[in-house]
Amino acid sequence: MQKTLIAPSLLSADLGRLADEIAALESAGADILHLDVMDGHYVPNLSFGFPLVSAVRKLTKLPLDVHLMVTNPELHVPVLGEIGVQMISFHQEAVFHSHRLIQQIKQNGVKAGLALNPATPVSSLESILGELDFVLVMSVNPGYSAQAFIPSSLEKIARLNGLKPGFQIEVDGGVADTNSARLIEAGADILVSASYIFGSKSYSNAIKALRQNTIL
Repeated sequence: MQKTLIAPSLLSADLGRLADEIAALESAGADILHLDVMDGHYVPNLSFGFPLVSAVRKLTKLPLDVHLMVTNPELHVPVLGEIGVQMISFHQEAVFHSHRLIQQIKQNGVKAGLALNPATPVSSLESILGELDFVLVMSVNPGYSAQAFIPSSLEKIARLNGLKPGFQIEVDGGVADTNSARLIEAGADILVSASYIFGSKSYSNAIKALRQNTIL
């Protein structure tokens, strides 16, 4: 079994202490930093944009994973490519031509992923799974941190796992030590966690707990 990658979501970080938070995550063993970009249209929340992503890029060499919860994701891709992020995911409900946007992301030298909302079936991706580097399974409705995990996400992960190889499975929403083992068993490769990690007394212990039942 390969090592499960842990991607703390900076949505729950103390942005007033951004450099300190990122340094602490690096020391704690984080593999990827996850950034949720929201526009207040696709989801009912605003988060942060290019200036913060650029600031994070300057503070770390860890891979940056940008989740676009926006109505015009194609407008974000060129700038994010210039900033130097490694992963971009978007929601197919936000675009007319998913395949075209996947190719645009890859042409900018970035890994391309599609995000599945809780109500979006795996079958909607089957015709383009071969083009994807990863699939982001939302185990909460996108837009806010600290929501309760939706158990039916496990079935979706397991179904995607049966359709491998060729892409990684990333999970975001309500991820904690109470469900990480089940997520990994179902086939998750990358665990995104926000409130669980940042609400813990020790980032290192929290990340270790998320990796339970995996090879370190």
